[in-house]
Amino acid sequence: MNLDWDRLCELAQEEVAATLEALPDTLREQAEKLPLTLERTPGPDLVADGIAPDTLGLFVGPDFAEEGIGASPIPPQIILYLENLWDLAEQDEEFYLEEVHTTFLHELGHYLGLDEDELFERGLE
Repeated sequence: MNLDWDRLCELAQEEVAATLEALPDTLREQAEKLPLTLERTPGPDLVADGIAPDTLGLFVGPDFAEEGIGASPIPPQIILYLENLWDLAEQDEEFYLEEVHTTFLHELGHYLGLDEDELFERGLE
């Protein structure tokens, strides 16, 4: 099944909302303040800066502990690359939702200050 962009966005937004709802209250309140951007794939500027073209998600900006310390040129946000997630899921809607869930939590972990090893230990690689 081949989904269109609007449907990929709708599914991703629903999954992120369900993921947020399942978080503990204090964490959910903080996570809900974090902007979410849905993109097809990383743009040429990001790829030129070293971001892999098949990246699933990205956290940009200062993490939670650094917010308010100095001026950051960009606010914290999570970006999900939906076409890459859909490709990884091999156009399987259930697998896509699982990947959106895992990728969102992975990037949220970066916002909370976790590094790649800590995320791996939590099964969020």
